[in-house]
Amino acid sequence: MLSSVRAALMRRGHAEHDADDLVQEAWMRLARHQEEQAIDHPDGFLMRTAINLSIDAYRLRVSHGEEVMIEDVVLLDTSPSVEATLLGRERAARLGICLGRLNERTRAMLIAHRIDGLTYQEIARQQQISVTAVEKHIARATLLLTTWMEGW
Repeated sequence: MLSSVRAALMRRGHAEHDADDLVQEAWMRLARHQEEQAIDHPDGFLMRTAINLSIDAYRLRVSHGEEVMIEDVVLLDTSPSVEATLLGRERAARLGICLGRLNERTRAMLIAHRIDGLTYQEIARQQQISVTAVEKHIARATLLLTTWMEGW
């Protein structure tokens, strides 16, 4: 019976050592309870107690945070590699060159839209042109940049 209780706890996401601890605690509660009164279905009592202890442990972790032993922690370095950093710098430099190849007005509209977050209507008002003209400038600039940046 103990192995089926342990397996049930592990199916609920508990690690092997945590499941063992919960089974042991449930077994101790069963033994204490049997001293006071007879239990008709000790297997069911053991399973229900272990699951209730599991739920209580989960609620405690959620409300108070989980305590982690430093030996259990795996530290990952998520910073980009030297190669990725170098490639990023090269791409940024290439993009700067490509932006410089655009005419000043088109570049200003592209930057206003993509960097500053202005809408086509706001750019059209600033430039005193139609929204359709703004759309065409930005579409053309995007196409040119995409073509020039190919391979990067």
